[in-house]
Amino acid sequence: MFKCGLLGRKLGHSISPQIHSMLADYSYELFEKEEDEVGAFIEAKEYDGLNVTIPYKKTVFRYMDEVSDVARKLGSINTIVKRKDGSLYGDNTDVFGFGELLRVFGAKPAEKKVLVLGSGGASVSVKYVLESVGAHTVTISRSGEDNYNNLEKHKDASYIVNTTPVGMFPNVGETPLDPALFEACEGVVDIIYNPPVTKLMELAGKAGISSVNGLYMLVAQAAKSSALFRGVEADDSLIEGIYNNLREQSFTAH
Repeated sequence: MFKCGLLGRKLGHSISPQIHSMLADYSYELFEKEEDEVGAFIEAKEYDGLNVTIPYKKTVFRYMDEVSDVARKLGSINTIVKRKDGSLYGDNTDVFGFGELLRVFGAKPAEKKVLVLGSGGASVSVKYVLESVGAHTVTISRSGEDNYNNLEKHKDASYIVNTTPVGMFPNVGETPLDPALFEACEGVVDIIYNPPVTKLMELAGKAGISSVNGLYMLVAQAAKSSALFRGVEADDSLIEGIYNNLREQSFTAH
């Protein structure tokens, strides 16, 4: 049977198997691996397609035989396809997913400052999309030049995008920052989807700032990945229906 799945370190929270079951008929498993297990797992090729999540989106790059232009530019891969000849092709569907999330959120970041929290694999995809529409991005990391100890330099930021796992289940009471500090902030995007309302989003609401979680991005990138796995054209019409279905469910992991 056609075998796909998700590669990551901690996957107990994932609803990707549920999403892929709505997209097509193939098995979709969760592959939890430690860093020293990733290489052997990739090279064993006991799968037809893989999604890749935290913290391995950059790690898997070295094992690919071919990559898409955008994956090469970003050095970040979240979709792997094993071709008929056994070669591995890496792509990045997070770019499509985040672009769709911005669209449905109604964000207008062109010519505006956007703080991107985090510097991992998801961060580079988010920055790529934002900069492609003319946003001025600033990466906030724990130890970089722009960090959580000098946020006052960026009080004029119009948008905040969280690409870190801070606030994700089970650490639901944590937040990377308080959006109330940013007087010009128009919107907060948290690519976490579990819980549906993170502490960051909760604080944004209290400050009168619109916010959105990452569920739409998750569904959109999954739809694009599924099409790549199967070698077919993506059916974007499925995204809205699956998103609405999931939004009505209580999917918070326990």
